[in-house]
Amino acid sequence: MKQPALLVTSDGQRVLPETDAFFASLARLVPGSDPIGFAVRDLGFVKFQQSDHAVTTIEFDPRSVDRRALLRAERQIRDCGTTVFQISAIGAAASAGQSLSATEAVGRLRGLCAPPEKPAAAGRFAARPLDYANLLRKTDDPFCRLGRKWCNSFGAFDSSVMSFAGDNDLLSRMMVFAVKPRTEEVVFRYIGDGHRWLTRHYRTDPIGDTLDSQPDKEYAAWVSQFHRAVARSGEPCFDTVAATLRFGAEPAYDVRYERLLLPWKSASDESLVTLVSRVTWRSTNPPGAAPN
Repeated sequence: MKQPALLVTSDGQRVLPETDAFFASLARLVPGSDPIGFAVRDLGFVKFQQSDHAVTTIEFDPRSVDRRALLRAERQIRDCGTTVFQISAIGAAASAGQSLSATEAVGRLRGLCAPPEKPAAAGRFAARPLDYANLLRKTDDPFCRLGRKWCNSFGAFDSSVMSFAGDNDLLSRMMVFAVKPRTEEVVFRYIGDGHRWLTRHYRTDPIGDTLDSQPDKEYAAWVSQFHRAVARSGEPCFDTVAATLRFGAEPAYDVRYERLLLPWKSASDESLVTLVSRVTWRSTNPPGAAPN
């Protein structure tokens, strides 16, 4: 029989999922039936779960865990009294099921959380997760307000979403995509005026076309995987992107931007994904307005 789980929060505090402290730390960030999974995957929490065989499984996401959580988790490994550990690292080849001592578990934890090597020069795209929980504490941030709107609406999309985006100066930098069931095709449903850089590369209006049809095919294939993942999981994605875009004979264009992807339920069998973005840096040769 499993013992109650213990969570280490992103700022290094220990909480039990059954307590008010855990739900307060989530601050109603996401509607859904798996708040523990969301906390681990998206908020940088570390989960400790002990089995009846005195084996403790440590579950975390190396891409989002904070150094404070990592240090507290190492202390928990040393202090919990368990002699056998297993590591379950989301998105990493973690040798699941391998039995480790406390010292080995700490070493494995550090190795998985080590800063990644600088990508090769040929790598054109990179995404780094940002702290979604921290974003939702910034009430003056329009991204925060849209995230709270999504949560309070239980992820149900209606006409108020677009008017809300307009009232919060997000409409120009918004895109809306439909993700088809079964095929998972990602289709343009709305493109804000701030993305005219994209539409001017089409001969006709791209609304109704698939995302994969945009001019930079590699970028389209790379970015569409995030839309599919958000639609599939039903959970938000807040990150920062570095990209080098290419449009035919035009010079390559480098851009850095923050983006917030939110999944919505629609009246049809399609899932909707909204994207809002803000450019943090761009090269001096943009192809019109800055990209998403």
